[in-house]
Amino acid sequence: MKQEHVPLAGARYWVALSIASVFGANMGDFVARYLHLGHAGGLLPLAAILAVVFVAERRDRSPHQWYYWLAIIIVRTAATNLADLGASDFKLGKMGLIVGLSIVLVLALLLSPPSKATDAADTRVFRLPTTDAKYWAAMLIAGTLGTVIGDMASFDTGLGTAYASLLLGCVLGVVFLLGARSLFASMWFYWLAVVTVRAAGTSVSDFLAHAIGLPASTLLTGVVFVATLLIWREAPPYRVRPREAT
Repeated sequence: MKQEHVPLAGARYWVALSIASVFGANMGDFVARYLHLGHAGGLLPLAAILAVVFVAERRDRSPHQWYYWLAIIIVRTAATNLADLGASDFKLGKMGLIVGLSIVLVLALLLSPPSKATDAADTRVFRLPTTDAKYWAAMLIAGTLGTVIGDMASFDTGLGTAYASLLLGCVLGVVFLLGARSLFASMWFYWLAVVTVRAAGTSVSDFLAHAIGLPASTLLTGVVFVATLLIWREAPPYRVRPREAT
């Protein structure tokens, strides 16, 4: 994606990504259950919609972030269905899935890491990696991994969705505190935070779906997500001035 379509990874980004994680998880369940597509049936239409988003983004020169966030929702929806496909339909063990997906994500980041933004060193607000195909592949893997972690915490540990949401929310807070020291300058902290956001968002989405119903939860989180992006405008990055020669 073009740089003018990609947000900075400041507080607004992480709040919006957290809400998008909840909304996308609800969307995944909604597509599977209420559209009667199942966990596998919705993957091809989602891939087609994502391709349309990427094509439209390349042709649009206006500066806005809606393509990025729409792609995030689509990828998050697909990740939910992929995780459920593996754990529920194929009956693969969640722990095995977590280990396998973790290995795949680490190998993907080591062997073919998303490119670092060219101007990342000139700003104190962490810029995302270049949002190319490698980035979105890693985002899909991270989203699927986070979904399996969230489901395991909610349903396989005896915690339930409420306590799992609280626990994973605390873990996410610790990750943010550690990453904030360097403003997530490390790629590894960025992807760790993405996985943790996905895990916490999965538990929260299941909690809301059980509390108010899946359609209402999907609508509510979608409205909150869009409202957050509309109301909370992104501030321009603070750029570091080059040191004068002495």
